Amino acid sequence: MIRRSLISILIIFAALCGYAQRSEIGAFGGASFYLGELNPNVPFAMSRPAGGIVYRYNITPRWAVRANINFAEVTASDAKTNKKDPRNLSFKSPITEISATVELNFLRIYTETGANHFAPYIFAGIGVFSFNPQAELDGKTYALQHLGTEGQGLAGQKKFYSLANVAIPFGIGFKYNVTKWMTLGIEWGMRYTFTDYLDDVSGNYFDNQTLLEERGTIVAALADRSEVLHEAGSGRGNVKTKDWYSLVGLTLTFRIGNEDKTCNVDYAPRRTNRKMGHKGKK
Repeated sequence: MIRRSLISILIIFAALCGYAQRSEIGAFGGASFYLGELNPNVPFAMSRPAGGIVYRYNITPRWAVRANINFAEVTASDAKTNKKDPRNLSFKSPITEISATVELNFLRIYTETGANHFAPYIFAGIGVFSFNPQAELDGKTYALQHLGTEGQGLAGQKKFYSLANVAIPFGIGFKYNVTKWMTLGIEWGMRYTFTDYLDDVSGNYFDNQTLLEERGTIVAALADRSEVLHEAGSGRGNVKTKDWYSLVGLTLTFRIGNEDKTCNVDYAPRRTNRKMGHKGKK
């Protein structure tokens, strides 16, 4: 799914590269964080480094489309980001995201000579991403999805959740034309996802004794890490909500190709050629 989506996006945007100087390519660098059961309401908590590749095509001075490939990690812990909950659960997960977004500039940044070297903007789009929640136990890290910590895969229980999902990216930013060929930007984007398992926590506690017998001591220990085991069927997560993740940071892009007057950025002041009359000497 991820690979097919990447190929489709690259084909679409590669076709646009023939339009000189409307195209930009560059990089994104910043931080990522998560919001969900293990961090319900603390933005930027336990942030991790993030980075990626950016391709932008400027349709008009106000509208642009963009393709992104981002790499991030998110993490949270009840002990640090949700101390009111006694679950003692924690996780970390790498994220690979491929997305396409539309940008709306509030000012005409790519426009006639000498106008608007900067512009705030908003963006929204759609993307796909892969993730793989993991947790540490006795100094060893375990991938959680195939363990079925909420009873997934056992007789009469729900299936294992997918490690690929859809996200809706949206956010705000500010870009500045450093030179005719280079643009620096800063942006903050949220990602609404269609999964509640980014952190491997969603439904109810499964009977821990059954997990111990069917899956072993490691799975039973990772499923319920509280000092006093929870009753089977009691709430482990909140099935009514979905998980979010966010990327915030800087973008640096470079316009590519030959000069395109329809979308030119020129810092030289406009000059008007006038024919000057000369009076002869008497």
